[in-house]
Amino acid sequence: MQDILQEIVAHKRKEVEQFKLQLAESEIHRRVEAMLDFSVPSMSKALADSPTGIIAEFKRRSPSKGWIKETGSPEVIPLAYQQAGAASLSILTDQQYFGGSDEYIAIARRSGVRLPVLYKNFVIDEYQLFQARLCGASAVLLIAACLTQKECSALLHAAHVLGLEVLLEMHAEEELEYASLGADLCGINNRHLGSFVTDVRTSYRLAELLPKDAVKVSESGISDPKTVRELRTIGFRGFLIGETFMKTPEPGLSLQQFISELNGQ
Repeated sequence: MQDILQEIVAHKRKEVEQFKLQLAESEIHRRVEAMLDFSVPSMSKALADSPTGIIAEFKRRSPSKGWIKETGSPEVIPLAYQQAGAASLSILTDQQYFGGSDEYIAIARRSGVRLPVLYKNFVIDEYQLFQARLCGASAVLLIAACLTQKECSALLHAAHVLGLEVLLEMHAEEELEYASLGADLCGINNRHLGSFVTDVRTSYRLAELLPKDAVKVSESGISDPKTVRELRTIGFRGFLIGETFMKTPEPGLSLQQFISELNGQ
């Protein structure tokens, strides 16, 4: 697949401008400011305290695979993940390329989800941080490949002001300098965002180059409990897994079986 990351980011800039026309910045600021007295659950603490560290992802489609579960319900699957023992959740909110929506997080919250939830999107504008807080997210994803260090630093600070944690995603060694910006969680994406080629060895290769005290998260391409056990031995505490569960008839049950194998049961 050709490199489409630039295409995605270009579309995202246009999309955000449309969102601003639908809901003015002053109005979304007002709505979020009314929520700031209420804290959201910490993803970094949940992963640090969890014996499994699994971030179960609600992901209906992807640019490389097409529809994974077109009829997947945000009212059913995230809650099933919680009941199966996930440490945290990730919910795709990009509509154009991943079939997601901010409303899916709001629906999951209304269904009874109390776990930390990651707002999974291509965040390139502060407006999106307000969208994340408004719909009930606990943390946002910032992708080094989409941002300059200056942009990333500014968004990270703005997220913290809103009470959101930040999962900073890196893929290549030259992006690891972003890890000094002070994100709450440091993620290594095993999937190249341009080609969508996935290689879990990326996490093994870059693990020791991350800050020693970082809450480390390995993202994408994890399908075997053995891989989780191995990654834990080199310092990872979070494991973002989506397609492995979403491509099965009952993602919650698949997660439950995965955790049983992980625990040696």
